[in-house]
Amino acid sequence: MSRMNLLQAVNNALDTAMASDDRVLCFGEDVGVFGGVFRATSHLQEKYGRERCFNTPLVEQGIVGFANGLAAQGSVPVAEIQFADYIFPAFDQLVNETAKFRYRSGSLFDVGGLTVRAPYGGGIAGGHYHSQSPEAYFAHTPGLTVVVPRNPHQAKGLLLASIRSPDPVLFFEPKRLYRASVGEVPDDDYELPLRQAEVVQEGSDITLLAWGAQMEVIEQAADMAGKEGVSCELIDLRTIVPWDVETVVESVLKTGRLIVSHEAPLTGGFAAEVAATIQNRCFLYLESPIERVTGLDTPFPLTLEKEYMPGPLKVLDAIHRTMDF
Repeated sequence: MSRMNLLQAVNNALDTAMASDDRVLCFGEDVGVFGGVFRATSHLQEKYGRERCFNTPLVEQGIVGFANGLAAQGSVPVAEIQFADYIFPAFDQLVNETAKFRYRSGSLFDVGGLTVRAPYGGGIAGGHYHSQSPEAYFAHTPGLTVVVPRNPHQAKGLLLASIRSPDPVLFFEPKRLYRASVGEVPDDDYELPLRQAEVVQEGSDITLLAWGAQMEVIEQAADMAGKEGVSCELIDLRTIVPWDVETVVESVLKTGRLIVSHEAPLTGGFAAEVAATIQNRCFLYLESPIERVTGLDTPFPLTLEKEYMPGPLKVLDAIHRTMDF
């Protein structure tokens, strides 16, 4: 075991994947000698050469289009989009090519070896172009897997599983936690299951569901609620789509209450999909309406970032409303 922050865990996962499979390639803007804007790819070019870790032009649709081509001919590309906010020029490639390549060819061809990494989310005073959480855009697209880790141990295991998945994966990394989240990470090669949520803390009164950096927020809210006598069950969704419906259903059948929290805006956020599904599956067991604690329906603000973010006090208020209903 080694003590790593989340960024080091990502770097370690990439190193592990490249060492175990010569087909794995890393590329993106400034990922070579510079090691990426956050240094996630530090020393990989030095270790594996410019043929396997290299810079691209600043053209996101080209990065993903190139990755699609590599994956289609048998390579295992890991493409980096420098910030998730800049993934939108590649939207057509991801939604109309990556997601549909296997389906439209009748399984004759696929780009299942493709992984796209992108740092997402706020909390770093990045303003509206370096703080967005775009997971819901891609959750609407059959054919893509969307994964978000919450800490270093999860990041390494989930990234290795994503790189080796037979399906294309969007891997969103919570950049606020890159250096803030530190923990013990196995030095050995290991994978954590995709499409499977994790019950992080068991409870009996209310279920709190989140993913990525928002897990830390609901943990803080649960601690405060616990001091008031409210027993919270915490679930990390981990894979946004296809999501683990059964684990969430099982929890809500027990607690009768659910709060879903994410940084992305309220309208059309993935919490709405979760709420609709759980309402359908657990309607007669619900003790109160399902609550959503999310970002606001505005562009991500710079000066009002703290007001925008769905912090632990907002989650605690939702817990009070739900328990008092």
